[in-house]
Amino acid sequence: MAKQRMEKPEQNRPIRETTYETLKHAIILGEISAGTRLIETAYAQSMHISRTPLREAFRKLELDGLVEYVARRGVVVSAFTLEDIEEIYTIRNALMMLIVPSIIKNITREDMEKLAKILEKMDVAQEAHDAQALAILNREFHGTIEQASDKRRILRVIESQEEFVMRFSRMAIDSIVRRSNAHQEHHEMLRLLRSRDEAAFSELTRKHINESMNTCLAVVSKTGKGKAPASE
Repeated sequence: MAKQRMEKPEQNRPIRETTYETLKHAIILGEISAGTRLIETAYAQSMHISRTPLREAFRKLELDGLVEYVARRGVVVSAFTLEDIEEIYTIRNALMMLIVPSIIKNITREDMEKLAKILEKMDVAQEAHDAQALAILNREFHGTIEQASDKRRILRVIESQEEFVMRFSRMAIDSIVRRSNAHQEHHEMLRLLRSRDEAAFSELTRKHINESMNTCLAVVSKTGKGKAPASE
C-alpha cells in the first residue's frame, strides 16, 4: 500500500466524525485511489488515532458505497460507476430545481456583482486553458448562486454531495468542448439572473447539469470498465 500522509483529525469534533470526513474527502478527490486496501493499523498510525473510530469510519464509508469488504483483502476503496454518476447528478438537479424560485427571488445586486467578478476570472482561465483554475472558479460561481436561495436545509444536502460534484466537474471541465460550452452557459446564467427570468434560468440550469453528467459518463465509458478513473 502506498503510504498516505493523512492529517490528524480535528480535536474539537468527535474523532469518529473527523476520521470519516478526512477519509471520505481523500477517497472522493482521488487522493486514495480506487482499489487501495485500507489497512487499519497503518491508517490508525498515520492519523494518530485508535482503531475503534477508524472501524466506525470504515462502516460509514461502506454505507456511502465508497469502500467495500473484499474476502482475503479487507477494506478496499471502490471505484465510481456510471450508476453513481447518474444518481449524484440526478440528486443535484432535483435539489437545484427546488431552490431556483428562491434564488430568483432573493439574489441581490451584490451577489450578481460577485458573480460578474468570478466570470471575469473564468474568462482569463478559459483563455489560458487552465482547467484546474476553472474547476475552482466553477464551484465558487455555482456556490454563490446556490447560497442566494437561503434554503439552509436543502443547502446542507447539496453540500453533502459537494465533494462528489467537485470531482465529477473536474472530469467534465477537462473536456475542451464541454469547457467552452459551460463557460458560455455561465454568462447566460448571469444574464438570466439579472432579468430574473425564472423559467429560462431553471431550464438552462437543468441543461447545464445534465450536460456535465453526460460528459462525465462519456469519460468513464472510455475506460471500458464503467468506472471512474482513480484520480484526475
